[in-house]
Amino acid sequence: MPISYINNNSLASGVPGTSKLPAGSVLQVVSATKTDTFSTGSQSPNWVDITGLSVNITPTNSSNRIFIQAYISIGSSAAQLQYFRIVRNSTAICIGDAAGSRVQSTFAWYYGNGDTTSHIGAIPITFVDSPATTSATTYKVQMCTQNSGGTSYVNRNNADSDSVIFGTRTASTITVMEIAA
Repeated sequence: MPISYINNNSLASGVPGTSKLPAGSVLQVVSATKTDTFSTGSQSPNWVDITGLSVNITPTNSSNRIFIQAYISIGSSAAQLQYFRIVRNSTAICIGDAAGSRVQSTFAWYYGNGDTTSHIGAIPITFVDSPATTSATTYKVQMCTQNSGGTSYVNRNNADSDSVIFGTRTASTITVMEIAA
């Protein structure tokens, strides 16, 4: 079965209507790419938005689902856990169950006791959401750190040297797709 791509202008004009597309068709795609850097020392449970990793989508039918794909490139100044979560509007989604004081996150990354100067990690996240709405919906990535005094970075390592040996700059993305029910 071929995948159909339709932008909002086609949907608004009714050519073609979504009722004629098979379930599983991609109705719209919205993406953001972050190429600059971001840093935070915000300690759990104080989540912060990663600037530039946020998208808005308005589902055309409340029965449709939203496929979310994010890729975050991270570095750290210390041996610490870094926590990440996907948020729909103001609600965290795709997080672990509550259990005592454990952090509910979509993904966690640990930088061990080794060299944190040059290391950089990559976090891929995919999730299918059922927002049950036709209102404008924001999807974004948030993060926080385990330790006070530690700094977490996006799109750079701790050294951030102007060097081909220890220096690197990367990109992070978030993409959402409306999928016909």
